Amino acid sequence: MRFGDLISVALSRLGTGKLRTILTMLGVIIGVASVVALVSVAQGATKGISDRLQSLGTNLLTVSPGFTRTAGSVTRGAFGTSTTLTLDDASAISGLDGVATIAPELTTNKLVVAGSENETARVIGTTSGYLSVFAYQMWTGTFLNDASVENNLRVAVIGSTTADNLGLKASDVNTTTIYVGGLPFELIGILQPKGGTSSEDDVVLIPVSTAHELFVGSNSVSSIGVSATGSADITVVEAEITSLLEQRHGITNGNDDFSITTQAQLLGTVSSVSDVLTFLLAGIASISLLVGGIGIMNIMLVSVRERTREIGIRKAIGARGRDILSQFLVEALALSLAGGVIGIGLGVVASLGIGIYAGWGFVFNPFTVVVALAFSTLVGIVFGVWPASQAASLDPVVALRYE
Repeated sequence: MRFGDLISVALSRLGTGKLRTILTMLGVIIGVASVVALVSVAQGATKGISDRLQSLGTNLLTVSPGFTRTAGSVTRGAFGTSTTLTLDDASAISGLDGVATIAPELTTNKLVVAGSENETARVIGTTSGYLSVFAYQMWTGTFLNDASVENNLRVAVIGSTTADNLGLKASDVNTTTIYVGGLPFELIGILQPKGGTSSEDDVVLIPVSTAHELFVGSNSVSSIGVSATGSADITVVEAEITSLLEQRHGITNGNDDFSITTQAQLLGTVSSVSDVLTFLLAGIASISLLVGGIGIMNIMLVSVRERTREIGIRKAIGARGRDILSQFLVEALALSLAGGVIGIGLGVVASLGIGIYAGWGFVFNPFTVVVALAFSTLVGIVFGVWPASQAASLDPVVALRYE
């Protein structure tokens, strides 16, 4: 029997029971759509995170504190932060070769009030270098300057989300007083939105000296952002910072009370986590494909039973076992392939909708589609072979006598 005839017969048989055919394909459709959509979501989320990290520049290093240990105990500073990093450390780092700008940070959460509006926002005490180190731009007004830090001025720059939540506009800059933790601050600027997570734009930036004076009362910082010069080797700068801080903190055994992360390390971590997440989601979604395969096998076994007499007649007039095997196998493949194609279409549409809603855009990986289609084909073959072999092995005499 020619292959074209096999396809024609298989499609005509599937067309006689349209509802049963659609219900049988449903498992494969859901499975393939889930694989395509979930893998695209994982890759889209990774792309969004990577884009935000890369937007900070490849020359960014972040120095984070460890814990101060005394007599076997762990000591924490105000707001749960360690006291192992100080403003003096930040000043020392700024003098290293290869370091362009530094931005020490002291972070906490405070209630911020403007007129009748209020919200709890992330308050960061920092210096004038914050703008360049973390690649922010001003939307309106001015940023913190050295004079505001040196004189402990009560001035504040807010993110775009904070401005929206508090109902503040460009005309409010330099004319409005906001209250941070119950204390008055003059609003001097609003930042351009970063376009990443809302938390990046829901910030209130004040001079680090003011934060220490009003909220902390110590010389500690939560972290130190370091921007290396364009020509500097990040690895070399990292080693210089490590050596400097070990010397300043009196560390000789290598048990550093601080850690340094670079953009390359963060991107590598994101990539490895993304790979694990992608395989995990694809594995979970593949279970739906297996369920769909069982549905195909079930309906094909029922079809063999229903068509036992037809099989006997075909064998009696000369059909070979391999012809019967091929016919039923092609029917199973047609079910799985049709379900796979429809599932790919639904998965792509779902990926597009989720990407637009989440903000990372449409991420399409042709390899995912090829794998999903190949897997659905494999499901059709694996779960169609047994019913097809059962049909092919029927004794024509017994089949003709079947009621």
